[in-house]
Amino acid sequence: MTVTYSSKVANATFLSFHRLLLRWRGSIYKLLYREFILFALLYTVLSLIYRFVLSNQQKRLFEKLSIYCDRYAEQIPVTFVLGFYVTLVVNRWWNQFVNLPWTDRLMFLISSCVQGKDEYGRLLRRTLVRYVNLTSLLIFRSVSTAVCKRFPTIDHVVEAGFMTPEERKVFENIRSPHLKYWIPVVWFSNLASKARQEGRIQDSIDLQNILSEMNLFRTWCATLFGYDWVGVPLVYTQVVTLAVYTFFFACLIGRQFLDPAQGHTGHDLDLYVPIFTLLQFFFYCGWLKVAEQLINPFGEDDDDFEANWIIDRNLQVSLLAVDEMHMNLPHMTKDVYWNDSDARPPYTLAAADYCIPSFLGSTTDMGLSDILQLEELEVSDCQPQQQEPFLTRRQESVLGRVRRLLSVQEPPDLRHPRPVFKRHSSDATSSFFLDFRANPASADTSQPFSVPIPPSSLETLSTLREVNSNPPSPESSSSVVFPRLVVSPPLFSGAGLHGESFGKHQNGLDRSPTEEPPNTDTTSISGTSAICCSPTHLGPKEFRWTTVSAKNRPPTRPRGRQFSLQFSRQTSKASVRSLPSPKGLGRRRRGLGRHQSRRSPSPTTNTLQLPEPDYDNEFQGTAGSEDNEREETGQSDEPKDAHSQLRSLEKK
Repeated sequence: MTVTYSSKVANATFLSFHRLLLRWRGSIYKLLYREFILFALLYTVLSLIYRFVLSNQQKRLFEKLSIYCDRYAEQIPVTFVLGFYVTLVVNRWWNQFVNLPWTDRLMFLISSCVQGKDEYGRLLRRTLVRYVNLTSLLIFRSVSTAVCKRFPTIDHVVEAGFMTPEERKVFENIRSPHLKYWIPVVWFSNLASKARQEGRIQDSIDLQNILSEMNLFRTWCATLFGYDWVGVPLVYTQVVTLAVYTFFFACLIGRQFLDPAQGHTGHDLDLYVPIFTLLQFFFYCGWLKVAEQLINPFGEDDDDFEANWIIDRNLQVSLLAVDEMHMNLPHMTKDVYWNDSDARPPYTLAAADYCIPSFLGSTTDMGLSDILQLEELEVSDCQPQQQEPFLTRRQESVLGRVRRLLSVQEPPDLRHPRPVFKRHSSDATSSFFLDFRANPASADTSQPFSVPIPPSSLETLSTLREVNSNPPSPESSSSVVFPRLVVSPPLFSGAGLHGESFGKHQNGLDRSPTEEPPNTDTTSISGTSAICCSPTHLGPKEFRWTTVSAKNRPPTRPRGRQFSLQFSRQTSKASVRSLPSPKGLGRRRRGLGRHQSRRSPSPTTNTLQLPEPDYDNEFQGTAGSEDNEREETGQSDEPKDAHSQLRSLEKK
């Protein structure tokens, strides 16, 4: 009796649900039309009596009664009580469907584990599945009215073939005041144990699996019996029913259209048909009818479970599986994809649109070529011939703007400097370097005390190379330059340095025999030059140790933000804030490098600067906070003196 309409709503089309409103079987119209007609008839009778039968004095009294009923009828919690009740009933209904007894799992085990093609083996298998079906039949007889009408007595069960006359005698001789659906379960267990002793079941594990499945089948039957025994509390059903019908009984009087000439509040319009009152009755009473139909799904309503069909289906397929299909296998042949490693079943023309490629992850479309193009754009921005302002060259993504727009920013005076670190690629995981990145082309023309800046090509793909353990390809090796380590004393604003000599440094690095003499503008420690392996290179890289002369040492800048150590994983609460785009970071770092190059000279790119051993001033590096990551304003006017340059750098 179940009403199935799944094929009608398989696709979401225009007015797909509206077509279901015209169906009668299993519809709300079929359930509710009697109550709806009665409510409309009673409302019409009261309206006619008020308009044509009552006197003026009686009309005034009826109007007061109507206003009173309309005011206090809304205090009945119909929506809350009815909604909770229907939810409880629907959950019970679905749980009963989930626990319907099906014989499929048992018949598979019996057909494969109970051996013997002779008549006794066939009889053994058929008897086992007949006991299973008899158990479900006895349960359905006790909970379903439709099944009880079909099998009202045990004689009808015997006549239908679920029980033999001898088994009936044994069944009736067992004296028990309780429901005896468990007797076939005991017969099944004993017969399975006997088959194991006789060798029909060749392994004790097979016997255990069969008995476990039989226990599960009995659990399903017991669950249905329990739902039939313990239903929704009667008091709850009574409360819901009284709440709904009392509310609409009050609406019969309270929702009457009164005489507009009397000036009652809310009764300015006089109609004969209460449209919204009828709709409210239709929805609330229809909601109650849903619970009334689903509270016992083993009845004879349109949407109740087809228990008789389940009995017929279980008996037919179980006997077929354990008898005719027992060890009745088709001949094995090679399949059509025997030598085809890429098996793809064909599609019809109607289903051609459903042939789609496999899903490889949401980041598959984000190819490496797009990221490399972005890196090439960053490298092209670093060329000296392009002198565009920061504001004109800044192209931030929409996501970055929204992230910064929605981020919570603390006042500048209250924010504490929090370190921002960045872990670089696995090619240089053992060392850290200053993250001030500027134009690599300007390294040769920079002043001695500036910080050599790595190329900006590492800005975008630093984390990409971190997870890639393979060596860089020849195509990308030309554009990727590993950063160089430069440790310098506090940033100065002086000009050049006086050179001394190169020699063996205190760390034990000897001079390379192939090292060229130092330049005249490069200060050395001894008469010989030194060579060492750059900590951030895979291969050896030559650089020179330089120091600061004591006599020409320029005045130090005040202690403050002197360099920034940045890693991709932030270890502060500021990590939850918005971050600028990688392009914006690179441009700010290049701008910082240009300010440093204007303010102080720098050595060559292959120079590692160290303070003199007798350098007494405190050398302290403070981690750069997120204040340093704000956007530069792109001002074209340079500071006029060293102090103004220092202040502008501190603000940026």
